[in-house]
Amino acid sequence: MYHRFEENKYPSTNIKIQDFKSQIDLVKNSGIKFISHKEFEKFINVNNSDKKVLLTIDDGFSSFYDKAWPILKKEKIPFIIFINTETIGANGYMSWDEIKEISEFDFVHIGNHSHSHGYLVDKTDEEIKKDLETAKKIFKTKMNYETKFFAYPFGEYKKSYTKIVEDLGFLYAFGQHSGVIDKTKNKLTLPRFPINEKYGKMERFKNLLKTIPFPYKKIIPEERYLTEKNNPPEVKIIFFEDPINLKNINCYSNEEDKWRKSKLDFDKKNELKIILNGKFTTERGRINCSLRENDGSWRWLGIQFVVSNL
Repeated sequence: MYHRFEENKYPSTNIKIQDFKSQIDLVKNSGIKFISHKEFEKFINVNNSDKKVLLTIDDGFSSFYDKAWPILKKEKIPFIIFINTETIGANGYMSWDEIKEISEFDFVHIGNHSHSHGYLVDKTDEEIKKDLETAKKIFKTKMNYETKFFAYPFGEYKKSYTKIVEDLGFLYAFGQHSGVIDKTKNKLTLPRFPINEKYGKMERFKNLLKTIPFPYKKIIPEERYLTEKNNPPEVKIIFFEDPINLKNINCYSNEEDKWRKSKLDFDKKNELKIILNGKFTTERGRINCSLRENDGSWRWLGIQFVVSNL
């Protein structure tokens, strides 16, 4: 997942264009295929060990159109760009003409990223629904277009939010928690690896290409929205009955705004409890679990919680 390109005063959402070129080349030279949204729909439902990359861009900044689009257009690299409709045409954002231009290429898909790109997770269900319906109507009016793909602003969601997304006809919705997609993942809370100046260094990017899915049956709690009543959450990952060898799993979490190695406890052979030392105090609480395989690849699983601002 990318946002800005060569907008160097925004390092948390920016990637330097030379680094982006190097990352594209690294994927190609690794023999990994970039897939389109149509291929994604096919592959997500099957068991397939071949690695594939779905490239996504959020927000529709002008820097994407000016810097990254010429590269992707020349190479015909497929991608989904998630657009929030309220800022289209504003300073620093793509125009409707530019969005229509790129949408004419069959390797490009325009996804929905809400209307306001606000902190919708803190809103009421009625407000969330109205915002998403507004975006859908604008897409229909401006482009005679509908999409089944949605990306949560800031990667934030709660149970009622995902239900609204589903009820509005979206089949796939993406967060910003890190991880590798496979058929065991909930299609309305799909992970992505965010790439920016801090987390886009080539050594890390090479390691990302070594990651493989971490299949699981369920993560508890299903509600990822935290208030005073449920912060810290009691976190448990239930793996399949015939699980991967989990003895070398490590998890790290950022409760109390400090990353630390989490204490782990197995209730059963396939049920892992992650014991948190305190509350999540920043906007987003994160847990990342990894397991190194003998061939040097990494299984990776990320969980993101949202701390209420109300």
